[in-house]
Amino acid sequence: MPWYTLLVLAVGAERVAELVVARRNAAWTRSRAGVEHGRGHYPVMVALHSALLGCCLFEPALAHRPFVPALAWPMLALTVLAQGLRWWCIGTLGPYWNTRVIVVPGARLVAAGPYRYLRHPNYVAVVLEIAALPLVHSAWLTATAFTLANALLLTVRVRCENAALTLAEPA
Repeated sequence: MPWYTLLVLAVGAERVAELVVARRNAAWTRSRAGVEHGRGHYPVMVALHSALLGCCLFEPALAHRPFVPALAWPMLALTVLAQGLRWWCIGTLGPYWNTRVIVVPGARLVAAGPYRYLRHPNYVAVVLEIAALPLVHSAWLTATAFTLANALLLTVRVRCENAALTLAEPA
């Protein structure tokens, strides 16, 4: 279990790195008349992602969840793939990427990288990670509860983002 704790802490550190990038990018987009949308759901998203990491650590310890290699290794691979997809999205959007929904009116929509294939590829990474990370150490309650909570949150978030992106120009 100590290596799993390190994995969860590494994902937490990755989240901190994202927030540093997001804060810098938020300042950049706001300096270009960027408009923020959906402020109301943002604290819920932060709470959900923070609680996920805590529950990933607590459920295996408190419920004595076993390490099941046949489940753990594929879930670890999905977790790593999710991180790769997330950073591909961040790199593709450059200064437009953010954890908030901030749109620069008149900016062109990005149609490169993973955005060639999907409108919201970052959310695919989020869905994968929320389902897979807890299952690396058999935390099936955490995986189930947070996957359902994230599905509800994403219905709000994607609707908000799609509405905000109508302010941008097609690529």
